[in-house]
Amino acid sequence: MIMTGAKILMECLVEQGVDTIFGYPGGTILNVYDELYSYGDKVNHVLTSHEQGAAHAADGYARSTGKVGVCFATSGPGATNLVTGIATAHMDSSPVVFISCNVGENLIGKDSFQEVDITGITMPITKCNYLVRDVNKLADVVREAFAIARSGRPGPVFIDILKNVTAAKAEFTPLAKEEHFSNGSLKDLMQRSSQNFQPPKPDEKDIDTLVEMVKASKKPLLICGGGVVRGRAQDEFTAFAERIDAPVAITLMGGGGFKGRNPLTTGMVGMHGSKASNMACNECDLLIAVGCRFSDRVALDPNTFADQAKIVQIDIDRAEINKNVKTAHHIVGDAKKVLEMLCDRIDQQAHDEWKEYVFSFPTETEYDEYDEALTPKQILNAIAEMLPQDTIVSTDVGQHQMWAIQHFHFDYPGQLLTSGGFGTMGFGLGAAIGAKVGNPDKAVIHITGDGSFRMNCNELATEQHYNIPVITFIFNNKTLGMVRQWQTLIYDKHYSQTTLTHGPDFVKLAEAYGLSGKRVSTEEALREAIKEALECGHGYVVDCTIDTDEMVRPMVGGGSHITKFIV
Repeated sequence: MIMTGAKILMECLVEQGVDTIFGYPGGTILNVYDELYSYGDKVNHVLTSHEQGAAHAADGYARSTGKVGVCFATSGPGATNLVTGIATAHMDSSPVVFISCNVGENLIGKDSFQEVDITGITMPITKCNYLVRDVNKLADVVREAFAIARSGRPGPVFIDILKNVTAAKAEFTPLAKEEHFSNGSLKDLMQRSSQNFQPPKPDEKDIDTLVEMVKASKKPLLICGGGVVRGRAQDEFTAFAERIDAPVAITLMGGGGFKGRNPLTTGMVGMHGSKASNMACNECDLLIAVGCRFSDRVALDPNTFADQAKIVQIDIDRAEINKNVKTAHHIVGDAKKVLEMLCDRIDQQAHDEWKEYVFSFPTETEYDEYDEALTPKQILNAIAEMLPQDTIVSTDVGQHQMWAIQHFHFDYPGQLLTSGGFGTMGFGLGAAIGAKVGNPDKAVIHITGDGSFRMNCNELATEQHYNIPVITFIFNNKTLGMVRQWQTLIYDKHYSQTTLTHGPDFVKLAEAYGLSGKRVSTEEALREAIKEALECGHGYVVDCTIDTDEMVRPMVGGGSHITKFIV
């Protein structure tokens, strides 16, 4: 049948099972939004306050549901406002298809109004991107983009469509998703670029080698990385950890890949890792990292990181092998499949003496209590006790992020939404909105700091308009807390441009957006606010007063040995 490019795009999205789009309209994408008007019964559109908020919402939707997120924006500043969100998704391997429309063919390359080379800008931060200049190629591009976003190591894909393409007409043939790579140009592309769509098959000999290494080990340690979460390999990882009876350290991105309450859990590892996790890294004789890229926040000094152990890396992306840390052995493949194969070959192991040693060190930090301010643990304990166990937690970036991950116990992939690789302040509220839209039956909370919340608090308008009941908890220390911590410890207390004693009043801000809020400084008041937030049925902001000089503990300095704690 003959359709406009705009209708072909919408039909392709429906074909992919897309039920939700986050976005913001503008001139060049108007043909698409005009067509979207007719798809209200098939596709839900969430209008955010800013394109960056839409990008983070699509990302949060993707991470929490396991589906591909979708985001719309117009050309020029609309498209460039997505860039931080795209980079955030890229660093954390989140599958999102970003779609913008550029100026028409007759205006391209002429510095036209709101023209920008967005494919050139986003090339380094996407798995793949496209500039569509021919309506006849549009359907194949959309189908290919979704396949690339969700397959192998997932990640963002960008499609930029010229405005005239959205108005032009072409023949469109519906095609079920499972048939996309059995016909035409997509089949040819599949054959040329199979690595984009199929994870590498694990080598049997590599599996057998690791089995022998495990059998010979007296002090094994597992690291649960983000690849376990993205691959939804939590059951296989748990079975493997319990089979080899090894303590499990969890990276920032690995939260939810292994249950935080499992008795083998040592807590977070790295710069703000627990003493149990970091000491285990320094004492183990075999370290097996699954879906972990050994970033500078985990392997702070790559030359000394677990240098007494044989390091094994299991990852779906060959480019990550030996990139940051030299390994003794590695397996390239999908985590779920590799772990299944390992469990089939390994008998039950026991390492009681080793576990007793590791768990002689603390897995969490204790805090002194104050009369006029809450401690991070008081806040997080109250939240954990009063909200459902399966509550989805979205964070921004900073001290509050570390505290949340240190003290919450995540049970499943997609329960923790945080910007681990790019460290994006302002990520949390948009991501929480996306998660709640994708998981309407689950409670969703947003953990943030007063610095991060200022970044994208305008998305409270989105919360209010669509009646999305996200509860925001602000760890308000009137400073850029993590930067101040570094200034205190490393920069001789030169508090340059980190004090945030000026507004706004966050409770009044929530009220201005038609929401509710309360400022609290005691545990009793906090619990009353949580009760009120749960009962009100709409968005709520809890402004929690904490001490300005409260620190994230422990802490290892950047580039230092993993056991050289400075806090």
